[in-house]
Amino acid sequence: MEKITEKLLLNKGSPKTNKLEQIKTLNLSKMGLKLQDLPVKLLSRLQSLERWDLSGNRLQEFPKNLELRSLRYLDLSDNQMEDVTTLESLSALEELKMDDNFYITVSDNYKLMVLLPNLRMYNSRDVTTTANHLRYVYRDNLMTRIIALWEKSFSLPDPVTAEKMSSLEKDFVSAACHQVKFGPSSVSDFTKWRVKILAEEYLCSLTKPKEDCGSQECAEVKKNLDVSTPSKRKQTAAAIDTSISLMPRKKSRSDVTVSPAEISPRKSSLRPKPETEAQIQIGPLKIARARSAHTKTQTSRWSLKVDQTKEEKTGVEQRDDLNTRRNAHMLPTAKTQQPVRLKPLHVLQCHSKQDSPEDFSTQLWACAFQPFPDSSGSGGESRLVATCGGDSVCVIDCETGMVMKKYKVQGEEFFSLAWSTVLMSRGGNAPAQPCSILAAGGKRGLVKLIHPRNNVAYGEFRASRKSLSVLRFNHQQENFLFTGSYDNKIIMWDIGGVDSSYNFKVVQLLVLISPTPLHICLPPASPGTHLLAACEDCLLCYSTQLGTKSTSNRSKLMEITFPIYKKEDKEHDYHTIDGLSFLTDDIVASKNHMHSSIYLWSWSRTRCQRPGRTSGSVCAVILAELQWADTDIPYLALNACLGRNYVVCGDDKGRIWTYHVPNVQKNGSQTGKPILPTEVLEWPSPMKNGVRQMDGPSINTVSMDPELRYLAALSDKNMVVIWKREELS
Repeated sequence: MEKITEKLLLNKGSPKTNKLEQIKTLNLSKMGLKLQDLPVKLLSRLQSLERWDLSGNRLQEFPKNLELRSLRYLDLSDNQMEDVTTLESLSALEELKMDDNFYITVSDNYKLMVLLPNLRMYNSRDVTTTANHLRYVYRDNLMTRIIALWEKSFSLPDPVTAEKMSSLEKDFVSAACHQVKFGPSSVSDFTKWRVKILAEEYLCSLTKPKEDCGSQECAEVKKNLDVSTPSKRKQTAAAIDTSISLMPRKKSRSDVTVSPAEISPRKSSLRPKPETEAQIQIGPLKIARARSAHTKTQTSRWSLKVDQTKEEKTGVEQRDDLNTRRNAHMLPTAKTQQPVRLKPLHVLQCHSKQDSPEDFSTQLWACAFQPFPDSSGSGGESRLVATCGGDSVCVIDCETGMVMKKYKVQGEEFFSLAWSTVLMSRGGNAPAQPCSILAAGGKRGLVKLIHPRNNVAYGEFRASRKSLSVLRFNHQQENFLFTGSYDNKIIMWDIGGVDSSYNFKVVQLLVLISPTPLHICLPPASPGTHLLAACEDCLLCYSTQLGTKSTSNRSKLMEITFPIYKKEDKEHDYHTIDGLSFLTDDIVASKNHMHSSIYLWSWSRTRCQRPGRTSGSVCAVILAELQWADTDIPYLALNACLGRNYVVCGDDKGRIWTYHVPNVQKNGSQTGKPILPTEVLEWPSPMKNGVRQMDGPSINTVSMDPELRYLAALSDKNMVVIWKREELS
């Protein structure tokens, strides 16, 4: 047997390098290795290692406390493994192979699924559904029985001493292991192991002081800020009357009239009833081949070569003046982060009914850029953007302006979509591969699952009996999908992965009670702990940690209020939060309907406040305000680009307001005046056949790729506008 040395690791690793820290793949298979042959100190330097093959050795356990934070794939097949708990330190592991380990039992398999929180593939099988059932549902059942045992037979000693607690813990844990029964007898070893851990945790929770906000940061907030906790508004008659629909309606423009039959259960009364189109049969476990739009459908494209009129030139001069005046209020600009200049590149009509170039009534509601192919971002720039509106979902190449894919569903009206990356198992010994998928939903309450690369709409599931308003994936646990709907619920689903035949399973994990949610945001640094829901009449914060509380009908942790609420009157209601996005790990950008400013506020400082006893609310710790348009048109959503410190929001005149805010003040004080926009992008006034067709429409939503190379804007007049960053010479 060859000794494990730095030279050997460099020789068997790839890519070829002279530093262990740069190795991503390592093959140590069939070397007859035992536990004592693996030097932990040396192996701990493999901090970039993603794939490790240790098959065909004589390992009985894995080195304890060997933390490899980048390791995603581990092959331990054909070893002599007995103690699987030593793998607990590999928290990032997604795929594990343990075939041909004679001593591994079903209980050991279950332990691995609990110990490894990101494990998706086990012995070439997708175990996401089983693993999450064990982590959350099975755990909840055991906890119910453990708590019942405690309340029936045990209590804390008085006074609490270390000696008494030690004796109590021994008796309680022993009783729990013997009396708590759940699941089949074939996994009794796993059940006892899990009960022991949960009983110890429960007893610890009874004696551990409740965590309070004691940090210096929170103390400063409490000392320096006058935090108001206004009471909830009284419900109006319309809100109390259950016969009145709670679906939001976009205010009608004066030149459009719509009959009641045309009104959709969504934000607007302007969208017409979907016309009959060729239906895509999308059903659970049924594969439908979606059509490639650029070969089978027509997309109306518009010319952007327009001479500036005197009026437009004046607008440009006004923008330059805005940028000059902005310096008086703008926060210092980081040298490494300069504002970008965007130019219009394409204007498309790709959601038209029956591909009609005369369709200016279909409203477009959501767009999102495809994420990078892998977590390292090495897959190149993201230039594919997905858009939805009417009965179709499109995938557009921003550089060429080509509609690469188009999916139509008869009778549907899509309101939201989201990208994610799930694992596709390929059978045999082939490793699972990540694949980018789209989830889209709308009026029918169904979530459609689409694999654009293979041009396949591979499944659907019912998320609600009412319309879906918003979809959002957890970017760390990428198979977790949140759906918000008009039945006042936000539900977290585990959609798992797929196999080569596109079989998949969906499991409901959590239900949150919420007013109609318009936007869902997860904190970038901890997406598994909290959720922010921008709703019709409030902004709410929820705990989304599984296994800590009830998973059904969970209520809010607190409501977050804003200073503008104090200025409400009969004609101005600022409680509708129609824009929400994280600018950084801590800074949130939000927009209140009818308020001509965008708030930037601190998530951490707001969260650490104590909610009012009666109102259950805290006031957002405002860092700055961004000047925006003065309009009463609702549901004009903002977006933020973390990589470039940009906030972007469209208005009701086709303009896009951009704000470059790299260094937002962190002391909670304001300058007194809103920050002016970095630039206001005017409506590009596209032309067809040499004729300008319309004035600027409302920009319902915008989206940017992570590097702000492209910006996509969707209008209420069936037009997608693609902007591109100009490279400065």
